Amino acid sequence: MATTNIWQKFKALIPEGSRTIVTITANNGNGTSQAQLRDGSVVTVKGESVQAGLKAFVQGGEIKGTALDLAQYEVEV
Repeated sequence: MATTNIWQKFKALIPEGSRTIVTITANNGNGTSQAQLRDGSVVTVKGESVQAGLKAFVQGGEIKGTALDLAQYEVEV
């Protein structure tokens, strides 16, 4: 008789690590890119699949794909 751990099944549905939207500022030519976070700090991430000037999803320090450049609103509740 096999036992089923419901918590482990639930955790498998959630991807590991947080996903961040960054602006790619430069492709370094060595498999990495420079990316600017919303707070203005610059980080180096793995991957060059997104052109400079575009937004990208970064997860675990690696570019996962292009993000849409949507308007951002801040609401105080």
